Amino acid sequence: MAYNNQTWVNEFILLGLSNDWKIQIYLFVLFLVMYLVTMLGNFLIIHLIRLDTRLHTPMYFFLSILSFVDICYINSTVPQMLIHFLSSRKSIPFYSCVLQLYISLALGGTEFFLLGAMAYDRYVAVCYPLHYTVIMHGGLCMALAATCWAAGFLNSLMETIITFRLPLCKNIINHFVCETLAVLRLVCVDISVNKIMVTFSGFVVIMLPCSLVLFSYAQIVKAILHIRSTQGRRKAFGTCASHLTVVSLCFGATIFTYMCPQATSSAEQEKMVALFYATVAPMLNPMIYSLRNKEVMGAMRRAIGRFS
Repeated sequence: MAYNNQTWVNEFILLGLSNDWKIQIYLFVLFLVMYLVTMLGNFLIIHLIRLDTRLHTPMYFFLSILSFVDICYINSTVPQMLIHFLSSRKSIPFYSCVLQLYISLALGGTEFFLLGAMAYDRYVAVCYPLHYTVIMHGGLCMALAATCWAAGFLNSLMETIITFRLPLCKNIINHFVCETLAVLRLVCVDISVNKIMVTFSGFVVIMLPCSLVLFSYAQIVKAILHIRSTQGRRKAFGTCASHLTVVSLCFGATIFTYMCPQATSSAEQEKMVALFYATVAPMLNPMIYSLRNKEVMGAMRRAIGRFS
């Protein structure tokens, strides 16, 4: 990276969210509170699922993994962001930037694949209730979880290698973390092919799980419409409502940003989407699954009762 018009890049400077010191202090307090709420909420979900045998089902197995992924994801970005809010120089070493991009991409991809696996679980639960325990056996659940992890990390490895093998002319990233499209803006050469590859990567990580979700819920809606009783329909839809809410939150903005990076995406849009996935989504997931789920709330009440 030290020939022609290229420069050696030993570190990157992150522009962050604001240059105003007072605003950065407010942002530090806000995101610190969100970080603590997220950690508490996700650890609570994992702990409840582990303690309560009533929650030892495939649905909650995947939910516990989702909470663990959210814990890892928020720790890959937010602690550094909090430090930078209080720093005058927001720098990150080159290899730390590479590692952060790789881990955050891998965990984000894993989460999307997990949402697809959870949609399949809900499809089996609603459409084949009598065969649910036979189909969604422990071996299949473990295989699906392992596939989600492997797919997320392999896709991230490919995208990270492609991104950082390109010659860089600058080291100032207009972002608060190391993110693919933000790093690509520092490249000296034409990146049209790379943007196509980012779009393809987005198709694999986003559109394939999204297609599985759409197929699963199309079948679920069809099955629910065949249920004659209103109470039965409400109960069947209730088992899917929390997952459908999380899916809607997670897929919408990402498809808009990463599936059409050349036409619609801007640096500020990418920051907002990344901020949503780094802070808001991991905080909302346990709230959505606990507040909208009677079984989780029941497990929480039983856990509180043990200590009271």
